[in-house]
Amino acid sequence: MQELNTIQLLIVLAPPLLLAITLHEVAHGWVALRCGDATAKSQGRLSLNPLRHIDPVGTVLVPALLAIFGGFIFGWAKPVPVNYHRLRQPKRDMAFVALAGPGANFIMALGWGLVMVIGYHLQARMAWLGEPLLLMGGAGINVNVMLGVLNLAPIPPLDGSRVLAGVLPDRAGEVMAQMEPYGLIILVALMALGLFNVLMPIVNSIRHFIMTLFFF
Repeated sequence: MQELNTIQLLIVLAPPLLLAITLHEVAHGWVALRCGDATAKSQGRLSLNPLRHIDPVGTVLVPALLAIFGGFIFGWAKPVPVNYHRLRQPKRDMAFVALAGPGANFIMALGWGLVMVIGYHLQARMAWLGEPLLLMGGAGINVNVMLGVLNLAPIPPLDGSRVLAGVLPDRAGEVMAQMEPYGLIILVALMALGLFNVLMPIVNSIRHFIMTLFFF
C-alpha cells in the first residue's frame, strides 16, 4: 500500500474519529439515562448524528492538525449534559457515567479490528475496497485506544477524574470538582511536560493486544 497524502489521511481518519467522539458522548448520556437522569435525552444528545456533538475546535481542528503533524491523536465533542442530582445514587452513578465514554471507545476499537480483518481478506480481490477498510480499521483502533486511555487519566475534566471522585472520600471528590474549571490549563501543561509519553506505552500495549486478537 502506498503512503497516504494529507487529503487521503484525513479521509481515512474522519469516520473513525467522528464515531469515536460521538459514541463516547452518547454512551455518557445513555448510562446517565439508565441511572435516572434524562437531561441528555431531553436535549436530543442521545442522537447518533455527529452534528449534534461536534465541537469545531475539538472535533475538527485539533485532530486534523495532529493527524497531519503526527503524534498522539485526540479530540473532544460538546460534553453531554448530566445532572448529578438527578442520578439515583449520584456519587456511584457519576462514576459509571464517566466510565461509559472510555468503555465505548474500547468496544469501538474491537469493532474496528473486525473492519481490519474484512479489509485484509478483501484487498487481494477488491483492492479498491479492501485497502481503505484495512487503513480505516487501523485508524479506528488507534483513535479509540488513544481516546480511551487519555480519558481515563485522573485529571479534571477528563473522565478518569470523575471515576476517581466516585471512589474517594467526599472531601477529596469536592477538591477534584473545584479543580475542574482549571482542568484544560492543567491538561495542556501536562501535555507540554510529556503526558503523552507516559501514556503511549499503555496505548501501544492495548493496541498490540487488539491486533494480536485479530491475528495481525
